[in-house]
Amino acid sequence: MPDHSDISTETFGMRVRRARERNGQTRAVVGGLVGRSSEWVKAIENGRLKVPRLPLLLRLADVLGVNDLADLTGDDRVTTATHAKTAHEALPAVRAALATYQLSGHDDAPESADELARRVSHAWHLWHAPGAHRTRVAVVLPDLLADAQHSARALDGTERRRALISLSETYHLAQLFLSFQPAPELVMLTGDRSMAAAQDADSPRAMAAAAWYMNHVFRDAGERHEARVDLAMKAADLLRPESSPDDLARWGMLHLAAALSYAKVGRRGDAERFWDRAEEAARRLGPNYAHPYLIFGQDMVDAYAITMQSDLVRPGGAVEAANAIEVDGMPSATRVSFHQIESARAYALQGETVAVVHLLKRAFETSPETIKYNLFALATLREIPDRGIVRDDVRYLRSKLGVPA
Repeated sequence: MPDHSDISTETFGMRVRRARERNGQTRAVVGGLVGRSSEWVKAIENGRLKVPRLPLLLRLADVLGVNDLADLTGDDRVTTATHAKTAHEALPAVRAALATYQLSGHDDAPESADELARRVSHAWHLWHAPGAHRTRVAVVLPDLLADAQHSARALDGTERRRALISLSETYHLAQLFLSFQPAPELVMLTGDRSMAAAQDADSPRAMAAAAWYMNHVFRDAGERHEARVDLAMKAADLLRPESSPDDLARWGMLHLAAALSYAKVGRRGDAERFWDRAEEAARRLGPNYAHPYLIFGQDMVDAYAITMQSDLVRPGGAVEAANAIEVDGMPSATRVSFHQIESARAYALQGETVAVVHLLKRAFETSPETIKYNLFALATLREIPDRGIVRDDVRYLRSKLGVPA
């Protein structure tokens, strides 16, 4: 929990500047990502402009990697998720499962590593399938966590290491369920536990997957990009990309993580250099390859080019990347919906409202629970005037997602 006592006398502008400099971002990068100029950011930081209205404040907080609006406003603690979206109804059950520790003996026999792996694979299928993916996964998460923890303690040797890998993947699912809800401390907890389980399993592949998800945790916690890249590259060095498609996919995915980290702070050359390595890995895997649950493949790399170009504040490049791909064939409704939202973000940088609304509606139809917990989408729907050709679609999406005008 952040300590605000040492910044109580700071102004809003001073807090914005501190967050921006902590991330290594320039004013031009921050301004471009929120749809404003570098002079607007300067005016905010110098106190010539006051705190913006909530939709723009939420977007600014997202760009700066700030989960607690009090870090910017100095007001009582309230997370961006509290303003932007409601908690999933199953959040208390998942929270309770994460806070339950079986310290005494367990009467039941541990589940075998094979059965655990089967159940985890089924849970990943629930996550990637169309429809209410968060709701479906929340049903199986508590029991799966308890059983994976029990097997990881009770089994021995190779079976224990395999159970730990399943436990690590289960924590990934918990982290994904918790993301963009008012529980940032649980996102950090699940990320850390997944890496600990992967290390206990002594599995380079499991550590690679944990590093990918920890990169998201670090980003949301405001960790500097150097730490995120360092973690990704250390995990990549443990892999043998020449030995198997699985290793190559995870290796490419970690280079993609580094590309996104550099793009977030405006370092175009480094971002594109690491993206090229991820693209080369995807090309070697072939056009039809997609990792069974990480979904890494050519489509994913191409789709993340939209995010990278948007974060670099290159509207033309972002829209070009969005126009160059068709994500509907990806074997994950959640990923398809996310990349449709990122395409909408690219068009938003160019002020093309009709395209933005069209893509947000497609994202909702693909995976309602993806857009429901997406900060950009909800902030955008708050801002867009419900008039003209987009009026009915904007009102429809606001009604479905519970977004006030």
